[in-house]
Amino acid sequence: MPTGPVVRSLRRVVRPRQPRPGVDLSHPARSPLGTSVVSCVAYDGEGTRLLAECGVEEALACVRKPGGGRDGGGFVWIGLHEPTEAEFEGITELFGLHPLAVENAVEPHQRPRAEWFGGDMMFAVLKTVRYVEHERLTTTSEVVDTGEIVVFTGVDFVITVRHGKHGSLGPVREALEADPERLAQGPAAVLHAIADQVVDDYLLVADEVQTDIDELESDVFASTAPSMRGDERNAAADTGRIHQLKRELLELKRATQPLARPLELLSTRPNRLIDPEIRKYFRDVADHLARVTEQIASFDALLDSILQAHLAQVSAAQNEGMRKISAWVAIVAVPTMVCGIYGMNFTHMPELRSPFGYPLVLVAIVVICVVMHRAFRRNGWL
Repeated sequence: MPTGPVVRSLRRVVRPRQPRPGVDLSHPARSPLGTSVVSCVAYDGEGTRLLAECGVEEALACVRKPGGGRDGGGFVWIGLHEPTEAEFEGITELFGLHPLAVENAVEPHQRPRAEWFGGDMMFAVLKTVRYVEHERLTTTSEVVDTGEIVVFTGVDFVITVRHGKHGSLGPVREALEADPERLAQGPAAVLHAIADQVVDDYLLVADEVQTDIDELESDVFASTAPSMRGDERNAAADTGRIHQLKRELLELKRATQPLARPLELLSTRPNRLIDPEIRKYFRDVADHLARVTEQIASFDALLDSILQAHLAQVSAAQNEGMRKISAWVAIVAVPTMVCGIYGMNFTHMPELRSPFGYPLVLVAIVVICVVMHRAFRRNGWL
């Protein structure tokens, strides 16, 4: 069980999140995406490198020699990016990975989960997310881009398989190597650091999505609402923007919500691969994930409210238009009716022979129309 400086080191992993404006979640230039094996490094039991970048077999032989991995706490960390089944075959045989876990690692679009294969290997899937920058939310804007990190954890190895062009583990490796005491905790400390980084990115993306929701809400409830105007920002466009943001929010929800169960297992299930002290810090990551999922649920409810309010706004505008049309139809009906009656050309009709009959009818029509117009204006129909 880690004590003293080791515990203090782990506490630094779960420091309170601080806003990090301008952070690029894609971590460009962190890994050579043209190759499958991004990095392969061996560490000793003190958390320092035994070898620089080296071959997989060489690194594993280094940590498994006397005083190395199984006896001395050293381990190998291998990072891969979108390997094919053929590229992964050698690693599967060398480390004795379970075929089912390998199949899930090579094929993307897996649900977040954590599984144990015996007592010597653990398989975890984490969904990564990235906020896609855009000037203004439209009906086709991509807001959230997702990827995956698959982590195989053993007694003396960590194998990470990344899918997608973001979520590089370069910053995680650099942070761990800058603090050997954390690396000295072995593969479980690496898994914790990866999960912590993934959830940190969730928080950043959620903050950016909230900005989009605030801007959309301001547009919908502006004093000159788009649905009330005749320009390109019409009611249908606003409805489409709300729907598109809900779709992107659903993508974020699919990445974050299923991770709650794996983190619960990692923080509560006794296992020889995860020290009890480290399990406490997985609980902290789970707590931050709960905060993200609550945020997403509130965003979804808010978007539902915005959509309902917008539709009510559109309905009110349509009703107002119908009232105006109905009022003008009623006013125009007066001269139409009078002229239609006198157009029947009967012999005996009021004022038909009178010299004042024609102007009198015209005056009557005008008076009735003016009275009706004033009545409709007073009642808010015009």
